[in-house]
Amino acid sequence: MSTLLEVSGVSVTFDGFRAINNLSFRIGPAEMRAVIGPNGAGKTTFMDIVTGKTRPDEGRVIWGERSVSLLKMSEARIAQAGIGRKFQKPTVFEDQTVEENLLMALKKPRSWVSVLSYRPSREDIEKVYGLAQEIGLQDALKRKSGELSHGQKQWLEIGMLLAQEPRLLLVDEPAAGMTPQEREHTTDLLVEAAKTCAVVVVEHDMEFVRRLNCKVTVLHEGSVLAEGSLDHVTSNQDVIDVYLGR
Repeated sequence: MSTLLEVSGVSVTFDGFRAINNLSFRIGPAEMRAVIGPNGAGKTTFMDIVTGKTRPDEGRVIWGERSVSLLKMSEARIAQAGIGRKFQKPTVFEDQTVEENLLMALKKPRSWVSVLSYRPSREDIEKVYGLAQEIGLQDALKRKSGELSHGQKQWLEIGMLLAQEPRLLLVDEPAAGMTPQEREHTTDLLVEAAKTCAVVVVEHDMEFVRRLNCKVTVLHEGSVLAEGSLDHVTSNQDVIDVYLGR
């Protein structure tokens, strides 16, 4: 299988604490991956490195078929290259409607002239309606985003990332604070997204991870401790000792 993202021998230290320790990780173009591990395992720092927020002390982060180094790119350039990130707390424009949020997120030229003169085309409106259907908010298009439930805001933010046509989606604890029904819909959303782009989900909820039905990477002290199916990694004694046994 071809590789979309390859992290190789990456380490980063903060004030003497080694947050990432010789980490290697790879994912293919349309693949779902769950990343689990105890607090402080390096999960967030891993995502920070991939998105350009944190620069590692050593190692390589290689992107796409042309094997470009992400370490030479700014955060904005990395986002433009097709890497989208969803943080744990949803960040949507609360005073704008669902429709306006999705329109703002569409992949478009971003110069100040094009932004000021932008008028949505019929194609844009149709695309937004299609996205709203995909995330289950087609009946809420005219509602202000601030009125949505926590779960709906999470879906809207996922929709805004999908509007940018990403090649890799990094999603941080999407199930946190959701009802069982919302969690189920979120699973479906992410599984569907993984048909067209790579999706990496950081999550603590093992039931949610099981429903994703994908390969699992376990991080511990900034390195990969185990990798494989959920059943494979949860029967690993090292994983039980450092994570599941707590």
